[in-house]
Amino acid sequence: MAEREFALVLHDIAPETWPDYADFVAEVDRLGRIPISWLVVPDFHHRSNTFEDAELLALLDRRREQGDELILHGFYHCDDGAAPRTPRDWFMRRFYTVEGEFYAIGHDEAQSRLAHGEALFAERGWPLHGFVAPAWLLSAGARAALKRRGFAYTSDPGHLYTLPEDRPIAAPSLVWSARSGWRRGASWLVNERARKRHRHQPLLRLGLHPVDMRHKMSRRWWLETLRHLLDEGYRPTTKIDWLQRRGVVPNSDMTA
Repeated sequence: MAEREFALVLHDIAPETWPDYADFVAEVDRLGRIPISWLVVPDFHHRSNTFEDAELLALLDRRREQGDELILHGFYHCDDGAAPRTPRDWFMRRFYTVEGEFYAIGHDEAQSRLAHGEALFAERGWPLHGFVAPAWLLSAGARAALKRRGFAYTSDPGHLYTLPEDRPIAAPSLVWSARSGWRRGASWLVNERARKRHRHQPLLRLGLHPVDMRHKMSRRWWLETLRHLLDEGYRPTTKIDWLQRRGVVPNSDMTA
């Protein structure tokens, strides 16, 4: 069988959410050297500013120096756009998620937020290759803005997309919905099946969220899945390392 790899991806990184992850990351580190892709939110919900939190910044500096990847994940990670006007918009912005920040804004506002996020990474000296929209949702205008910014890739639940050409590369994700007991039960079943269904894919992404860490069932499943993948011979990687080793994105970054 061809080499299989997995990318451990922590969503929604901010001072407010880091306490949810701290013990879990320590347990991951005890499993061996597993690089992590951190989805960093500059100002989570307008109330938790990552770039003003010295402790979290120092942690992310250390993780980057160890080989982890830091990725821009929206800017505010909340939908503060105008009220939905169509049934589809209501479904996407009120039922599917209430955090589709880049689904609710147009080209110019997306350009502004992307540029601000890039500047914060550059001031910190952090290489920046990837952008992931909250809930993986992009409006047409936001996607057009993203293609012009110099990022190497973005993603949705099933694919990585090289930029600016927007070329899809299959990379399925395991993701939980852990907000309620029935959702956790359904997520266990769905993800167990998905892990087996995607066992021949060269890259499997593990998309964790802070809420997953607050429930024993989901937290335990993620740790057990990591052990299973390692036992089955999967190689841990970051998204950008995987893309660069395959020659589909250049070995450079936006701070160079």
